[in-house]
Amino acid sequence: MYDYLTILSGKAHPALAAEIAAYLNITLGRLESWNFPDGEIGVRLEENIRGRDVFIVQPTCPPVNESLMELLVLIDACRRASAERITAVIPYFGYARQDRKDAGRVPITAKLVANLIVEAGANRVLAMDLHAAQIQGFFDIPVDHLYAAPILDDYFLGLGLPESELVVVSPDEGSIKRALQHQERMGGSLCIVDKRRWSATETKQENLIGGPIANLCGGHASGLLRAGVKDSAGSADPRGCGDEQRPAVARTDVSESAGCFGRAVVGRGDQADPPE
Repeated sequence: MYDYLTILSGKAHPALAAEIAAYLNITLGRLESWNFPDGEIGVRLEENIRGRDVFIVQPTCPPVNESLMELLVLIDACRRASAERITAVIPYFGYARQDRKDAGRVPITAKLVANLIVEAGANRVLAMDLHAAQIQGFFDIPVDHLYAAPILDDYFLGLGLPESELVVVSPDEGSIKRALQHQERMGGSLCIVDKRRWSATETKQENLIGGPIANLCGGHASGLLRAGVKDSAGSADPRGCGDEQRPAVARTDVSESAGCFGRAVVGRGDQADPPE
């Protein structure tokens, strides 16, 4: 049924590519990837892909630059091997946070990365839960933007949380629309975190905005936090709020479909206060 497909994987997440291939009951494409002594990336396809529909599974997860460059090299190799169509499957799209000029003399790196992928020879991009939906417009090729929300909602609905005590929390202003989509399906109330970023790794939650504040601070609510890119988990740490704003909820569940879990995330998880 899928004889015309070839699925290739770089070194970023070969296990995911193998699971996709197994689900489709096809063999994962064979290739060799290596680093030259100076760090340059080299690849060689070890099977014929001429005229085939090629899917390259390569999230640009840490090391981001290494994974991104390997993706570009793989796309170029497939283009020069006469693939019929090349789809870049990027579950985690690196540099997505830099999608606008929020200060003077800064780049829009998300657009730069989109240009690189297109110029390398990709015909289509498949991404998941982009940091901002408008990133799709940075590409001059079709983008299939998939969402994890239905799967996450089914999971949380299955927990049987009382709707009257459920609060869906947006970790910042940019995630309000996604948080609203969760609330529309699961019910409950909506709360927004007023987040201030002081540096690339430091954020502070100044205020909780919304009607459910009383419930959150009363200790009777169950909070569902829909987080964004999480490499430091500052947005998901209620201790970032001042003592007067810090919620004392019955339980807190954090959902994330494109998490980049660095050491800071593990540290915050170990230090998190247990539910009261």
